[in-house]
Amino acid sequence: MFYFGIEHEVAFLNHEGKFADFTHTKFTDFAQIVDRLPIYPNDYPQLRVGDAGIKKKRWYIEGFERFADSDQPIDCLAKGIEIRTTIHTDIQGAVNELSESFRLLQELAVSFGYTPVLASFNPYKIVFEPQPPLNDFEIKQLQAYPDEQTANIYMVSYGPDLNISVADMSTEKLIDIGQKLTYYSPYIVPFTYSSPFYNGSLWEGLSVRTFIRTGKRSATLVFVEKAEQLIPSIPSLTKVARIPAEIGRIEFKAFDSCDDFNIYAALLGLLKGLILDETLQGRLTVPDAALHQLSAKEGFNNEEIFANAIEVLQASEFALNDDPDVNLLTPLKIMLEQRKSKSHELIEKFHKLGSIEEVLRQTY
Repeated sequence: MFYFGIEHEVAFLNHEGKFADFTHTKFTDFAQIVDRLPIYPNDYPQLRVGDAGIKKKRWYIEGFERFADSDQPIDCLAKGIEIRTTIHTDIQGAVNELSESFRLLQELAVSFGYTPVLASFNPYKIVFEPQPPLNDFEIKQLQAYPDEQTANIYMVSYGPDLNISVADMSTEKLIDIGQKLTYYSPYIVPFTYSSPFYNGSLWEGLSVRTFIRTGKRSATLVFVEKAEQLIPSIPSLTKVARIPAEIGRIEFKAFDSCDDFNIYAALLGLLKGLILDETLQGRLTVPDAALHQLSAKEGFNNEEIFANAIEVLQASEFALNDDPDVNLLTPLKIMLEQRKSKSHELIEKFHKLGSIEEVLRQTY
């Protein structure tokens, strides 16, 4: 029995048509939107609320929390709004819920002057530097959690978490799957490349997000029940589940964002097939940064990336066999045939329109 969930980060243009980020967007600007969105009491306890209470709904403000001298946050620097789905037993159910949640968000955001746009990396800001600078308490907090020290990356990048869990899978098998997905990550992430903009212009590749984050942030995260089941690594491959619903979850974190949610359905189908597959032998605890960077620059135009992507897709298709979810893989096959990703389309539009904002307005 498989279970599926999706977390999707949304970036916005503001009423002036500027990219709405932490430099000129306050927590309250996004909070007025989230406050008007519905709450579904039956979502709990499967959705984590968190200590700060920011994550009360299917939508919450993604950002960097600021503290004075205790665990109570005093502010949150906002980067966008994240949508998360509840847990579904079928892929289409998760995608349908995400689509409906996005529709509700879009309607409300527009009424407040914010337009959702597809961005996997901030097209203007290349680094996040908290203002005012971090205090002693915050520095200590960050030092306790190695992954939290990469706020300078996650505050300028946007991406989905695709979550899969399998009933009654052993911890050993779970970790093995996490290592497998980490190994094959450079070959499957090009299906989603959508961050060709950097520092106000075109970057020299297809996914600046992948180029910058890999090696410092996890490609896959596996949630285990107890601390003694953790495997020490930086970035982390394993994490202790914070709520019972997270135990046994495999979270794939390396994809760029997609504005066509059917691609998420295809990718969840691909990941499901890779979990079932027993032929692919590659395993890594920490992502191969150099290979991800090659992949980020060239995508499927690189023969090694292309050949391995074909192998991975075929292995997934073979493992799914007569499972109806095998049909979800079709869009990925088309992308491979064309050797194209969303970034190719964004680059082409930029050459025509000459404005990043005008290109972004044509997403979703």
